[in-house]
Amino acid sequence: MSGSDTQRGNKKPDICLEIRDVVKQFPGVTAVDHVTLEIQEGEIFSFLGPSGCGKSTLLRVVAGLENQDQGDVLIAGQNVNELPPYKRDCNTVFQNHALFPHMTVAENIGFGLVERRLSKIEIKKKVAEKIELVTLGGMEDRRPDQLSGGQRQRVALARALILEPAVLLLDEPLAALDRKLRKEMQIELKRIQREVGTTFLNVTHDQKEALSVSDRIGIMNEGAFLQIGTPDEIYEKPGSIFVASFMGATNIFSGKVVSQKDGKVELETDQGLRVFAPEPENNTSDPVVGFSVHPELIHLKPETSDESPSDPANQTIFHGKINEVFYQGDFSEFTVALKETDMLITVHLTRGRGYRLQMPEGQNVEVSWDCSSNNVLRG
Repeated sequence: MSGSDTQRGNKKPDICLEIRDVVKQFPGVTAVDHVTLEIQEGEIFSFLGPSGCGKSTLLRVVAGLENQDQGDVLIAGQNVNELPPYKRDCNTVFQNHALFPHMTVAENIGFGLVERRLSKIEIKKKVAEKIELVTLGGMEDRRPDQLSGGQRQRVALARALILEPAVLLLDEPLAALDRKLRKEMQIELKRIQREVGTTFLNVTHDQKEALSVSDRIGIMNEGAFLQIGTPDEIYEKPGSIFVASFMGATNIFSGKVVSQKDGKVELETDQGLRVFAPEPENNTSDPVVGFSVHPELIHLKPETSDESPSDPANQTIFHGKINEVFYQGDFSEFTVALKETDMLITVHLTRGRGYRLQMPEGQNVEVSWDCSSNNVLRG
């Protein structure tokens, strides 16, 4: 490897969007609470959280549609605090698409270039490139009311991207689409971003959408980020009870640490159960308040009398009774009431794992999983 190759390989990614200690307040509520964030050039970053957590407000602050009460926003290294939306190097795609109903697909896509007074030849060329990018060939002369919801979304994307912004802001762009079309557009959104290389800032309340399209995710609640990481980090290792619950780890055991040795933490749950989990990699001052385990990591089988004892430091085993069974198509969801507690465990059995076991409601069962699947939560 040459010296120049080494330099390129070690080069730190450029920061496309920087948010510095931003605060936005409305009467009686702090919508954005001292948020600091750096988003790298060319990545898809998603703000994920429940309704009212501040994600859309923060996006609007970046876009210039809301003025922050404190802090700075920098796009491509330029402080844009005093710039109106149309002078910021970003474009926004909204949930309702905001297409011009009287214009054709080609006219909608090329509208921004007309406003910039480019030549007709250049506009035609750039519009054709974007129509090909979003696979709308042959639909150039259709109007929005002649398009499907997914096609209108593609037009909105092409119209925003044709101006070549440093950042494309996506405010719940797929929320109005049905489930099948939303999944198709998730794939298309990622493909389009990879082809153009533009930084995408995506706002969503849909966990699966964020996991599918994002390079990194920021989980928001009450105006602040609780955890930022890659999709697998957020899903596999949620750091708090809120993040674990929001990301679908329905089995959350709250409790306290009673011992810690040999790389393992022993917890006593609020129900008096003893469980082991791997020591967390990041040793912070925040106390351990419990652990979580995903339903698909738990094994389920009928209870028998000839079960051999296991090492609780390696294998978590509880006994209980099936409370409810929900058929979900690609998997079945079992709710198990643990014996001698009021706790319910959720187990997912897919078509490829235990799916053919006939276990009706009311049957006594054993639930088990590797202790390495337990994820420690901090308060």
